[in-house]
Amino acid sequence: MPTCPNCSSEKTVKNGHIHNGKQRFKCHDCGRQFVKNPTKIVIDQEKRELIDRLLLERISLAGIARVAKASERWLQSYVNQKYALVPREILVTVKKKGS
Repeated sequence: MPTCPNCSSEKTVKNGHIHNGKQRFKCHDCGRQFVKNPTKIVIDQEKRELIDRLLLERISLAGIARVAKASERWLQSYVNQKYALVPREILVTVKKKGS
């Protein structure tokens, strides 16, 4: 049996399968459920900063996904989150007419 990635306990048991048929395990100590060899890749902060720089260069999302080795679906949701943080109001200052 694999060890728990959360608490490194060896008290794990089989706990069914995930949607694609991979074996799922459960830790008796902390209760975490996990898969032995997960395919999900976590995007670290360094790669996010690279993606931010590439977005400023106005490179296509498909090109950024290829360079950063991230899925297009994840990249689109990341861009949507960034876009939601941009303020929608435009600050206009009234200019005084000169004499």
